[in-house]
Amino acid sequence: MKILLATVYDYPHLGGLSVHLTTLKAGLESRGHEVDVVSFTDVPKWKRDGIVRGPAFLLNKMKQGKGYVWTLKRRQDELAILIKEAVSKKEYDIINAQDVFTTFAALETNVPVVSTVHGYLTFEGISKGTVIEGSPEAAELQEAERKGYKSTREVITVDTRIKEYILKETGVTGNMIKNFIDVESFKPEIERRAEFRDTYGFSQDELIFFVPRRLTKKNGVMYPILSLPAVVEKFPNARVVFAGTGEMMEPMKQKAAELGVSDNITMLGAVDHSVMMQYYALANVALVPSIYSAGVEEATSISALEAMGSGVPLIACAVGGLKEIVDSGKDGLLVEEQNVEELSDAMIRLLEDPAYGEQLAEAGRTKIIEEYSHFAAAEKYEAIYLKALKH
Repeated sequence: MKILLATVYDYPHLGGLSVHLTTLKAGLESRGHEVDVVSFTDVPKWKRDGIVRGPAFLLNKMKQGKGYVWTLKRRQDELAILIKEAVSKKEYDIINAQDVFTTFAALETNVPVVSTVHGYLTFEGISKGTVIEGSPEAAELQEAERKGYKSTREVITVDTRIKEYILKETGVTGNMIKNFIDVESFKPEIERRAEFRDTYGFSQDELIFFVPRRLTKKNGVMYPILSLPAVVEKFPNARVVFAGTGEMMEPMKQKAAELGVSDNITMLGAVDHSVMMQYYALANVALVPSIYSAGVEEATSISALEAMGSGVPLIACAVGGLKEIVDSGKDGLLVEEQNVEELSDAMIRLLEDPAYGEQLAEAGRTKIIEEYSHFAAAEKYEAIYLKALKH
């Protein structure tokens, strides 16, 4: 098949969506399909800045959320132009839209459209503070979600809760295919830990917790800092390393200073996905401390999958798709979200008993190969594409 993957967001870009697209493309190509990607990044820069981002900034100054909705619609318009151009040059069998507004852009062609739903557009906007709950803008986004899910030939969701959400809101039954990773790229490299620590300037005797998360509220990134004092009391050489940027960075730095653990925190900022495996390898433990925020829960976290695939013991919070990934005590540890003491105890436990951590990591890697391989996921996507073509 000739497949076009499309999104109104940037690609490549730091974050789960870009990882998903790259990994899905590789999996589909391994099955002999021809795959292209079109994204907002393909729009000329002067248009991105002058026509889309600039006016949106000014509109948001007038009313919170107004510019956000406006920019999504403009992104849709620009992507529709690019998709039509792509379709005019190649006879695609299917377009796999990665978001609601891309679905609308793709529907302007005669090519069958399948939509992948990675989250809750409206509620995530509310959680981030981009849109005001109960506002006309929030209502407009929710209506767009309903219309988009009803208009596409098939809906794919990345976890069970999103599937249930779409069924409840629209009556549409989606196809749940959990997120996945490139198991050839994210594999155990623990024997190179010393090498990677030298490369990135970490001491060999440090006990490193790696948090591969955007620094945003729903990712619970404040909680490793809140839990750290109890850990440092027992293990003064413990360090939490954050890879990501976001609005929580300054509050996190302030809280670390207030708790006296600033010297045990490293904030790397944005880290290119191509070297993320090396950070997993240099870490003793990976943390995915997601929380509930404005009704939004973590989906099937790619960060958690990558940690497990990399052979590193994982501690995650028992929310959303994380509960579907981790069998606590067998292939990782789950703790109650926003529970500082429980997170501290789990962190300490894995430092006190590294052999137990190794058992969890080994079981986690086995699970990833068996259930979350990009090869297996590509086969499932192919089946949905074929199903859509029969409509």
